[in-house]
Order: sequence, then C-alpha cells, then structure tokens
Amino acid sequence: MSDAFTTRVLNVTTGSGERIADLTGDCKSFLRETAAGRDGLLHVFVPHATAGIAVIETGAGSDDDLLAALHTLLPADDRWQHRHGSPGHGRDHVLPALVPPHATLPVVDGRLELGTWQSVCLVDTNKDNPDRQVRLSFLG
Repeated sequence: MSDAFTTRVLNVTTGSGERIADLTGDCKSFLRETAAGRDGLLHVFVPHATAGIAVIETGAGSDDDLLAALHTLLPADDRWQHRHGSPGHGRDHVLPALVPPHATLPVVDGRLELGTWQSVCLVDTNKDNPDRQVRLSFLG
C-alpha cells in the first residue's frame, strides 16, 4: 500500500494578516515526486480550525475578492460567541464552514487536472496563527 498512498506535510507561514497562499506549485512538485505518471487523487487538508482550502483563480483579483466577500459574510467585530484572540477572531472559527479545510482533486498521468485559471489555495483569515500545516496526500 505504500506505493498507492503517499503523504507529506507542508509548513506555510501566512504572516500577521489575512492571506490566500497559492499551493499549486507545491501540489505539482509533490505529484512529480510521488505520482510517477499514475492516475489517482490528490487530497489537500489543513488541520486547523480557522483555515480552509479553496480552488480559485489567483493573481487577477479573485483572491482579494474572496477576502472581501469573507469580510462581508464574516465581519471581524464583536458579534461572535467565540471571543479569545484578536477582535473578531470568532469569525475565523466559522470560516471552515464556508471554505472547507479540504479539497480532493483528480490526478491524470501524474499531473494535477486543474482548469486553466484554477489554483489550489490556503485561505487563512486568522491573524493570531501565522504558522500553518497543509497535508498533501496522493492516492494512486
């Protein structure tokens, strides 16, 4: 089974502000090393209660638009029951209900099958936790 399933943990520093970090290059690099021309699935998982994984276009403003939409849906104010940390931190704990902490993506012939403008991204609105882990798992 070790040939069929391989996993790696990425350490991602998101800093002290809200951030969308593009993981596509890391995913492709992982698959080059592990998929070896095989078909399968890439599972991307962030084991944090205040971050998510999104498949979106980056670099053309969509990443900023996503953060703006999250501000509208999840304002950083004092309405939240969960109140420790920075002001509005409770919203960070609601984020994974809207941007799930995982994505499962097709791999064909060892390559990630994304659309032309799609990228795999870590979405982190939590200013209190600048260090994140992302688990990449390939099931061939």
